[in-house]
Amino acid sequence: NLRYPEAAVDRGIQGKVLVSFIIEKDGQLSNIKIIRGIGHGCDEEAIRVLEKSPKWKPGIQNKQKVRVAYTLPINFSLP
Repeated sequence: NLRYPEAAVDRGIQGKVLVSFIIEKDGQLSNIKIIRGIGHGCDEEAIRVLEKSPKWKPGIQNKQKVRVAYTLPINFSLP
């Protein structure tokens, strides 16, 4: 589902975007933030992909569902 932004392709931008977010008790994602970005549309594309992702499995602690903070690296590399 990841589409490489044209602005980044034109400039040959490659790298890793670090995104942090919270997995809620129901599996939805919230508080999606860029920790380290590379710009040229890649940061916005990483957020878009996470917003469209299906529900995640929430964390479990003492047999109860809990919110979990998560950091995910998303690699952008040209062929």
